[in-house]
Amino acid sequence: MTEDLKPWFPIRTARLLLRELRHSDFDDVHAYAADPQVARFMDWGPNAREQTIEFMNRKLEEQTRWPREEVSLAVEHVADARVIGSIRLAASDRDNLAGDVGYSLNSAYWRQGYATEAARALIDVGFKTLGLHRIWAECDTQNVGSWGVMQRLGMRREGHFRDGKLIKGAWRNRYLYAVLAEEWITSG
Repeated sequence: MTEDLKPWFPIRTARLLLRELRHSDFDDVHAYAADPQVARFMDWGPNAREQTIEFMNRKLEEQTRWPREEVSLAVEHVADARVIGSIRLAASDRDNLAGDVGYSLNSAYWRQGYATEAARALIDVGFKTLGLHRIWAECDTQNVGSWGVMQRLGMRREGHFRDGKLIKGAWRNRYLYAVLAEEWITSG
């Protein structure tokens, strides 16, 4: 993300390990990537085996480079050493010190606070380590679970984009949420 910054991961939270992907994670990654519930609001999936192979190969290749503008990490559930999702932090607008975060989780782990826990850790890095001023996230307006995570993180809904993204041949409405560093330091 910046040339002089060393990798700031892996990150350990109370229940999770956010780390780079490994070849051995394939079965866990494919389990959530092939799930129609997980892919319902995404611009990808549900994945066939070949699509997950391509995704894994791309991410493993990206991991060989540093620095990089976007860091995608596996979300490992520490108690059972299983990858239950992925999370990404990108310095999407370096000139304005802005970044964005995105996440995807195995549906068996929904509604247990894991997405909030993982996203909180990455937003914390974005502000405290990377020096970002603003971090944003977006989701489909029907994805109540995702925008609920954003609200629990103290993010504010800043926009509602009608027909904001073409996903799987249909125009989808999108919400945009964001939080500023000064708000995060005060409440995060």
